[in-house]
Amino acid sequence: MSIRTFSIAAGLVACCAVRSLAAGDAELVLHNGKIITVDARFSVHQAVAVRGNRIVRLGTNEEVLGARGADAELIDLEGRAVIPGLIDSHTHPSEASMTEFDHAIPEMESIADVLAYIAARTAVVPEAEWIQLRQVFITRLRDQRYPTRQELDAIAPKHPVIFSTGPDASLNSLALERSGMDKNFRVTDGGPGFIERDTETGEPTGILRSCTRFVKVGSAPHPPSEEDRARRLLELFGDYRANGITAIVDRDADPGEVARYRSLAAEHRLPIRVAASHHIDTLGPIDQIEQKIRRVAADPLHTETMRDPDAMLRIIGIKTYLDGGMLTGSAYMRQPWGVSRIYAITDPDYRGVLFIPHDRLLPIVRATVASGLQFTAHSVGDGAVDTLLGVYEEIDRSLPIRGTRPCVTHSNFMGADLVEQAARLGVLIDVQPAWLYLDTRTLVEQFGYDRLRYFQPLRSIFQAGGIACGGSDHMQKIGSLRSVNPYNPFLGMWVTIRRQARWYDGVLHPEESLTREQALRLYTINNARLMFMDEWIGSLEPGKLADFAVLDRDILTCPVDEIRDIQVVETYLNGKRVFRRDEQP
Repeated sequence: MSIRTFSIAAGLVACCAVRSLAAGDAELVLHNGKIITVDARFSVHQAVAVRGNRIVRLGTNEEVLGARGADAELIDLEGRAVIPGLIDSHTHPSEASMTEFDHAIPEMESIADVLAYIAARTAVVPEAEWIQLRQVFITRLRDQRYPTRQELDAIAPKHPVIFSTGPDASLNSLALERSGMDKNFRVTDGGPGFIERDTETGEPTGILRSCTRFVKVGSAPHPPSEEDRARRLLELFGDYRANGITAIVDRDADPGEVARYRSLAAEHRLPIRVAASHHIDTLGPIDQIEQKIRRVAADPLHTETMRDPDAMLRIIGIKTYLDGGMLTGSAYMRQPWGVSRIYAITDPDYRGVLFIPHDRLLPIVRATVASGLQFTAHSVGDGAVDTLLGVYEEIDRSLPIRGTRPCVTHSNFMGADLVEQAARLGVLIDVQPAWLYLDTRTLVEQFGYDRLRYFQPLRSIFQAGGIACGGSDHMQKIGSLRSVNPYNPFLGMWVTIRRQARWYDGVLHPEESLTREQALRLYTINNARLMFMDEWIGSLEPGKLADFAVLDRDILTCPVDEIRDIQVVETYLNGKRVFRRDEQP
């Protein structure tokens, strides 16, 4: 069944639901409030009525109260605002929930904090065992640099140490030795990456570019059980609901994570809606990669749940990685990065790292589109975005791509031409506003203000008729503001409106600021479209699923700088209250 058929089927289900539910039988009525629907007209009502897991009516207090059944639960909102359940377009919940499984990791704002943490771990971790610190990004350190090999050696001479920021890292001498990375080391697996070398001696400096896969880190001495993983995952999902989040996209789910979701869903224990982008490796023979893509497409979580509005879990497509990161100095750019103290770049012609060349990317994307799956790739730099959009354009000439809702993940650096091209092709842009908040200071220092004109160009995307989607890239820790890449959606919305950043004076290209209404669309109906669920969630309309959040203030009229401080009072999923703030310890 094609994606378009899924959409038509969804509409029929929704229409049938409206006809089969009599508004006079409403079981739950919320009235005397401000119901912000985020429908096509962005209409606002006083009240909403629910029967079962569906919205059956919206309107004035009198209109909706007249639709209640004899035993309906009535909730006086006392003027509070209600918004659709929020959706995060980009999370890594399994990894995030396990980050602090065996010990707490403090917040780190400087190299001194990093070294203090590693030094403390040497007193706990037995000698010769690995010490790992992951996803503490140099752009977010006051020092704006990697810890050096010599600094790591000085505090942990008897432990191999890796300071990893994704595919890039800084290693101490023992870690290099354990991994066989000496002056003769070369990347030989056909994949991307290289190690930085001293220009005089040729010895490794300790900094790796996009090749941490060669680091021989051992397994944890006390690995968590499957029960541990499920428990921590459910704890995280509970915190998502406390922030009004009722649905997420897992943007890189491996087979083990899909199996865990499948088990929780089968046991009716999945507490939020999950759409998964299945991870696909892109090394090896192309025909084997295409076979893996077709196996993903044949999974019942794709073939059956895509047309089931009540399914809590679905596979929507695949995800891979096209370039490195702006947080690490390896995003693939159209113009050179420039020699950099911050990122330890010495080559003036260095443009970053492109993981998949065009001739390999083309058949991978084509196989995905032909299988009816959404394709997305981590594409941070404008060079990577240009490459992926070019492949989409090429495929679209013979195999229409719009129905699969193709996507570019991150897409931080763009240009006016790329904004227009994405909109014309129907390519969705999956953006993480918190990166602007946390990383602008370093990016302006590296690239200059003018080169960042099309950094997260959200207003331009809206004006071009494109679809931008808001997410967090939540990857470590539980806690909406303490997490690495905070997943608090109200912080994200505030950033898109203000475009102000931590430790940075001024505003980053205010001409790209969103209105409040657009910011809400970013985290609701636009993300519902990304999930292929816009017929059922993402706005509050009759026939749609009753996912919504009650706020402690009016997001449309409160002072702008209070938006980031909004608290969720209650969260509803399928018409049932699943979070209430005054019941929390």
